[in-house]
Amino acid sequence: MYEQRLQTLPPRSAVEAALERSLIWHCAPVLAGLRPASMVCLPLDAAGEMERCLEKLAQEFAGSGLYLTVLRRREGRMLLYLCRRAGMEALLAVPELRRFLERYGYAPELDLDGALERLRRRLGEGEEFPHEIGVFLGYPLGDVEGFIRNGGRHCACAGCWKVYCNVQETQRLFARFQRCREVYCRLWRQGRSLRQLTVAA
Repeated sequence: MYEQRLQTLPPRSAVEAALERSLIWHCAPVLAGLRPASMVCLPLDAAGEMERCLEKLAQEFAGSGLYLTVLRRREGRMLLYLCRRAGMEALLAVPELRRFLERYGYAPELDLDGALERLRRRLGEGEEFPHEIGVFLGYPLGDVEGFIRNGGRHCACAGCWKVYCNVQETQRLFARFQRCREVYCRLWRQGRSLRQLTVAA
């Protein structure tokens, strides 16, 4: 499923390689179309090369239906958000999720861009991640609410997130994500580019 033909690629700079390696490790299931979104925290380099690489990559991703943006810059680090735009827009249109987000100050008519702007403001309000961020990562609402209700304790199991419901189904999903990551890491080390490893929406 994930195999693609190897092509000759231009050499990567050290910053570009570090960016790609982080995205492969943290976001492989998003690239493969198995998850709607993920995040990764990266250092900001003084020369600004990381910013240039991000801008170039965001343009490349846009043609595949993916959206890459910076959610926060703080103390020499940036928090990146990668999502499948259509998938996240569909999630944010679910009435139950909209009602949940309204409790945290999100207007019910917000589209993805407006909701992410509100999330950026929420991230700037404190050191901790706002509780609703799990919705933007595609976590089941039951698990997001369970995390909030229990203060992150008493989960049935933990993997990509802390699980409070549908445990066996979610464990199978975690295993699928891990297999995807392993395959993508191997293919990237063999020379595949992010573009080659991205499944178009």
